[in-house]
Amino acid sequence: MIRRAKPADVDEIAALFRRSYGTLTFLPTLHTPEEDRAHFANVVSEQDAWVDEEDGRLLGFVSLKGDEGSFLYVAPEAHGRGVGSRLFEQVQRERPDGFWFWAFQKNDRARSFYEHRGCVAVEFTEGEGNEENEPDVRYEWRPGK
Repeated sequence: MIRRAKPADVDEIAALFRRSYGTLTFLPTLHTPEEDRAHFANVVSEQDAWVDEEDGRLLGFVSLKGDEGSFLYVAPEAHGRGVGSRLFEQVQRERPDGFWFWAFQKNDRARSFYEHRGCVAVEFTEGEGNEENEPDVRYEWRPGK
């Protein structure tokens, strides 16, 4: 079930993020769990954020800062169960005129997921805009594409 994220979700969102981010073995771990919790407390309070919940457990979350998708992460144990699709569809409903977001160039799973949903790569960087200094790609989703 998709619902709005609330402050009580922050600890579980931060833990889910850490597990999911940890599967991206090409990325360095830059923050402590406490820093993750503080960051996601700000995300939940300042951005539009939703979680996918099943039986009281969070399976994924997504957030938007204006028309920018800032996070879409799925718990590794929930991969392949439609969680990412449901969250992506939530963003499409919320931003029917379109939105944009970044993905790491080496994240083949995410890139394939987005491209299968009609997202188009519009910019590639060498990572100068992210704290990981990892090459990334900016995608856009527009209706009818």
